[in-house]
Amino acid sequence: MATGLAAPPAAPDVASIQRRTLRLLFATQIVGGIGVTIGVAVGALLASDVAGTAVAGLVSSAAVVGGALLAVPVTRIMNARGRRPGLVVAYLTGAAGGALVVLAATVRSVPLLFLGMLLFGGGSAANLQARYAAVDLAAPARRGRQLSLIVWATTIGAVAAPNFASLADRTTSGWGLPALAGPFAFSAVALVLAAGAILALLRPDPLLTARRLVPAAATAGIPATPTAAPAPPAARGAGMRAAWSAVRARPAARLGIVAVAVGHLVMVAVMVMTPVRLHEWHADADVLRVVGLVLSLHIAGMYALAPVAGWLTDRLGRRAVILGGVGLLLAACAVAGTAGHHTARLSVGLFLLGLGWSGTMVAGSTLLSESVPVGIRPSVQGLSDLTMGLAGAAAGAVSGFVVEAAGYPVLTLLAAVAVAPLVTLALRPVPVGAPDEED
Repeated sequence: MATGLAAPPAAPDVASIQRRTLRLLFATQIVGGIGVTIGVAVGALLASDVAGTAVAGLVSSAAVVGGALLAVPVTRIMNARGRRPGLVVAYLTGAAGGALVVLAATVRSVPLLFLGMLLFGGGSAANLQARYAAVDLAAPARRGRQLSLIVWATTIGAVAAPNFASLADRTTSGWGLPALAGPFAFSAVALVLAAGAILALLRPDPLLTARRLVPAAATAGIPATPTAAPAPPAARGAGMRAAWSAVRARPAARLGIVAVAVGHLVMVAVMVMTPVRLHEWHADADVLRVVGLVLSLHIAGMYALAPVAGWLTDRLGRRAVILGGVGLLLAACAVAGTAGHHTARLSVGLFLLGLGWSGTMVAGSTLLSESVPVGIRPSVQGLSDLTMGLAGAAAGAVSGFVVEAAGYPVLTLLAAVAVAPLVTLALRPVPVGAPDEED
């Protein structure tokens, strides 16, 4: 007998949505990792060729600044419309930047090179934001592992990508492109492919689905249960100012954002000048091959063991893994700074540098994401990527001048000193718990 009442909408199958989301993000991270890393592998060399060694760090840091600044509009898009459109915009911006870098190298234009590298940072912004999309629907006990899985996915493309740089350069030389421009052409194509996959397949959107799973009763402390109610809007005024207020009010969020920023600062400062350092004692004919091998080891350190960092983050706790990452960063600076002209030892230092970055990135990102309410989470995550990017950009901008004035070993010493504020913050007791959903 009909009652005239519509049946309640079915609850979403969260486990199935999360599995599909993880598979898609895993695949696009591989493609996006190739796109970003091919450009990173030759960025400093191209900048040095076009603009000079001292300016090379500034040009390379433009990509970091671009990724950081793009985090603001991208998270605004995500707040309003979900993860999918934000990621697509970021990837396409990176592709446009790669095309501009090719043009800049062709016409030998330093301003155009700066602009192209600034936009190229969109690829990095997309890859970084993807890790947060992986935990929107993750169970609390598996957040570290599932976030680290997406970080690890970059390994497959990124470790091999620097070695593709030489092949890309040779391939495009027949097209009339100048030396070192070809890798950026390949980058642009890869980022367009990643954007297309996200646009077509990231459905339903994980962030919008997560918001539907937070009923109003959560503000009273009642556990959330799956519901198919319309997704609540993002927190009113959930911009950078509101995100900063949320971080200041939560010690765990502060530790998470500082861990990500400091780890990235140290990594960028040392990594961006390593190709220039290698060029000091390797001939032009060999330098791309050697840089590819050394950066492959570095990127393997960053991504290959990320699942281990994620497992330890869930098992030992977020703060313990952050402190472990700090120890690895200090060891990396010591090894790289004292390597002299020994490529093998420098490679070990860069591998340790990647491991330290992985620990601070995975544990810090997990701690940050779970420390703030879902309504403001994209803005806080965007603030974290903005802070991280600006810290890395500052390090990259200064690194060229430090190397030219005082040498690579002094650069690694200064990078080690920069870890001190994170150590102080991480040693303080930090209460960790589910955030109140009412901000």
